[in-house]
Amino acid sequence: MHIAWTSFLVALLIIMIVPGPDFVLIMGNAVRSLRLGVEAALGVITGLMIHATLATIGLSALVAAVPTALLVVKVIGALYLAYVGFMTLRTANKATQEHRHKGNVFLRGMLCDLLNPKVMLTFLSLIPQAMDPHSAPLPQAALLSAVTVGVFAMFWVIVVPLARQLGALLNKPKIRAAFERVCGTALIGMAASVLAA
Repeated sequence: MHIAWTSFLVALLIIMIVPGPDFVLIMGNAVRSLRLGVEAALGVITGLMIHATLATIGLSALVAAVPTALLVVKVIGALYLAYVGFMTLRTANKATQEHRHKGNVFLRGMLCDLLNPKVMLTFLSLIPQAMDPHSAPLPQAALLSAVTVGVFAMFWVIVVPLARQLGALLNKPKIRAAFERVCGTALIGMAASVLAA
């Protein structure tokens, strides 16, 4: 079995360092507290595991092959990202920390990742290109999917504590509000890009 590890890992690294909705959501929570950052990251990783499982058993390919199903996923994903973005903007001006912490951060992270069709299409486009066409596809898909989840998990293990260090700077209400406005606006912009893709 000759998996194209080099090109796969390079492509995965590029995808990982380009900020997306998951990054914005995790960073936005991590600067508030380490616990919230970890919860958001665990939610995103859970979403990745579900995508990896679906891609491995072929359900994601089926959805991608049916234009109507993919459109539904895109619309739901875009609406959810826009909702999270608007809620972030709405809470940016709130003074109470308790109000900002309402809601299940783990669930938000999972849904943010799960409802993002770009994540599904990443699994469907990246993994098949790295596979050995002369070997059994299922073990390869399972291995590459597991590596993808593992690499992202390690990335968040490094990024969340670093993001938390920004928390001291963002303790100032005006700076925190500005940061949350940037995060909220970015999520709304990403929702528009999901629909446009």
